[in-house]
Amino acid sequence: MIPVSALPLNTTPAWRIALREALREPAELLALLGLDAHAVGAHPPADTGFRMLVPRGYVARMRPGDPHDPLLLQVLPQARELLDIPGYVADPVGDLPAEVAPGVLHKYHGRVLLVSTGACAIHCRYCFRRHFPYAESNPSGEHWQDALSYLRAHPEVEELILSGGDPLVLDDAKLGALVRALADIPHLRRLRLHTRLPVVLPERIDSTLLDWIRGSRLRIICVIHANHANELDANVAQALSRLHAAGAHLLNQSVLLKGVNDSSSALDDLSQRLFECRVLPYYLHLLDPVAGAAHFHVDDATALCIMQSLRARLPGYLVPKLVREQAGKPSKTPVFSHEEP
Repeated sequence: MIPVSALPLNTTPAWRIALREALREPAELLALLGLDAHAVGAHPPADTGFRMLVPRGYVARMRPGDPHDPLLLQVLPQARELLDIPGYVADPVGDLPAEVAPGVLHKYHGRVLLVSTGACAIHCRYCFRRHFPYAESNPSGEHWQDALSYLRAHPEVEELILSGGDPLVLDDAKLGALVRALADIPHLRRLRLHTRLPVVLPERIDSTLLDWIRGSRLRIICVIHANHANELDANVAQALSRLHAAGAHLLNQSVLLKGVNDSSSALDDLSQRLFECRVLPYYLHLLDPVAGAAHFHVDDATALCIMQSLRARLPGYLVPKLVREQAGKPSKTPVFSHEEP
């Protein structure tokens, strides 16, 4: 008999195991919540062309028996995703025309976005990149050098945004090597991580990740993505606290989604909970008109009424900026009422 001490240790990180065990079938998700597929309009994932993916820890925050749960609605494939709605397109924000090298998007002055991977830990049904051609535009492997060469040749770029997919799905060795290569570019000052993993897979915020955040010369800004206060449970709060303690600046961006957070009370709760978790609200995006997501649309008039109420309820530092992204524009476009400047 082999002694226990002689057995090889399992070196697979906990977050990798959790990701591997994520739910991929709507029927299993609905069964766990005690819901009927026909009652909630669910469709087999193959019918929508965009597979379901949701970690079990995220499912645990959903309300059993509630077909209107705001977390469930963000991830459950719906039959109405198949509707062809005018104005809802595959590339609603003009990513592809802004691509200057594989996976390198240069839209705005002084900052460049790198699509570091096509993989995510969760498939949000409203995702503006749900149709993005990751196979052709993924800078992994030999294409990292193309991206780095582009950055070296543009000294006006001070900030690099790692996006995806989700950059924290990359393993620590690959992500650490990329960050070290970026830190060697002298004119880069800031590294922004656009990530949903601290919210949907808080196990990802482990000691190895935190070590390279602490050790980088770049200022690290972690822009998380939470749409509802129910997403921010104790495990998420602990992960965010660890990121903050490691020196990362924490911001949140949300999407205004019909049935999920389209009320001032829901957004008030979200902002308050974010601040408890050491995160400042940053952007509240109007829905990008991506094909398959029209059922999440909230019109501008309703959005402005919600924002007016939110400003009356919260201090200014807890009120996110209401914006929309428009292809070809030099920045996000703020959305104001006629009474605002």
